[in-house]
Amino acid sequence: MKILETRRLLLRHLEPDDLDQLFALYSDSDVRRYFPEGTLSYEETKEELEWFLNGHPQHPELGLWATIHKETNQFIGRCGLLPWTINGRFEVEVAYLLDKAYWGQGLGTEAAQAVKDYGFQVLKLPRLACLIDSENRASIKVAEKIGMVFEREGQDEHGPFLLYAQNAPPQSEMRQHQ
Repeated sequence: MKILETRRLLLRHLEPDDLDQLFALYSDSDVRRYFPEGTLSYEETKEELEWFLNGHPQHPELGLWATIHKETNQFIGRCGLLPWTINGRFEVEVAYLLDKAYWGQGLGTEAAQAVKDYGFQVLKLPRLACLIDSENRASIKVAEKIGMVFEREGQDEHGPFLLYAQNAPPQSEMRQHQ
């Protein structure tokens, strides 16, 4: 089921048939370089896919979504909105991950911008964040391009991260962008 669409991308709910393409992403050490758990096995990928098939279990409006390149109709990644509790505060992360064959084309920024807009305009979330490995320059650039601002360094059970965030713009500004 389609969630949102951009000029070049279609974001939809993950489906069981996405498993092989998702595994190809999750087993690629370049794509997973900045994930604390590294690459995932087929079984681990299947478990994550099953977890997100209908959105996040506690927050069904959130979750990871298939990212489809409209021109080729290819599954090229996954992105979405993920809930976290960081230092006792509820945060929703704008998450994005693309196949390396699609890096450097602005698709990560396009997906992240659409996800951010969806979070603010459709879901009316008050704040969104990006949790980024300090070495991941590409993700830092994407976060900055979509208006996220560095707030602080943090650490959780997965390791250190940089927290970029943005509060929802006032309703009058949202209407101007629609």
